[in-house]
Amino acid sequence: MYILIVEDNDDLAANIGEYCEEQGDIVDYAGDGLTGLHLAAVNNYDVLVLDLSLPGLDGLSLCERLRLDAGNNVPILMLTARDTLRDRLTGFETGADDYLTKPFSLQELHMRLKALVRRAAGATDHLVVSDLIFDLRTLIVRRGGRRLTLTPTGMRMLELLMRASPAVVRTATVERAIWGDDPPDSEAALRGHIHQLRGIIDKPFPIKLLKTVHGIGYRLADDESL
Repeated sequence: MYILIVEDNDDLAANIGEYCEEQGDIVDYAGDGLTGLHLAAVNNYDVLVLDLSLPGLDGLSLCERLRLDAGNNVPILMLTARDTLRDRLTGFETGADDYLTKPFSLQELHMRLKALVRRAAGATDHLVVSDLIFDLRTLIVRRGGRRLTLTPTGMRMLELLMRASPAVVRTATVERAIWGDDPPDSEAALRGHIHQLRGIIDKPFPIKLLKTVHGIGYRLADDESL
């Protein structure tokens, strides 16, 4: 999952982020509401973890502006120390999809995030980057109307990169998507898979989508349209 954590408690944000990254997720952070609103508006996150009490712009206002002003329907899990029915109803009314009260289990938080993403995927079963389309139901990949043939590994990598687009996916995250917790000692194997994927989705086309960010990872994007 590609997750944005909007939380002004640095220790809590780090704990959540580290746990999610251990599960293979990609995580961005915002320490205040305005930064969180900006990041949520310009990036294609799978889900947001949103604290209710934030400096600059509180969680309820952020949620409401994201829904009404930006028309963004990204799933939102709201975190709060408030546990009254009125507080929870207010959160749902402003557009939150789920509600978790502090303190909480990191495992439960992650399971709730996955449930929200699965629910949203039921309505969005196509990933699109430029003229590249991945149908998640049929596992058919097309670019410019032409059907492309990928290996299962190539499909896993492509889905990860398309979900994160246009953000950078770190090398370790791509490796986990392919090999789980037992990646090879050398990066040569990953470079081989990237080379193969690039040859399929980019070589026959004038606009190149798959970029290597040296020393960091990979990104999939049409920079000419950004």
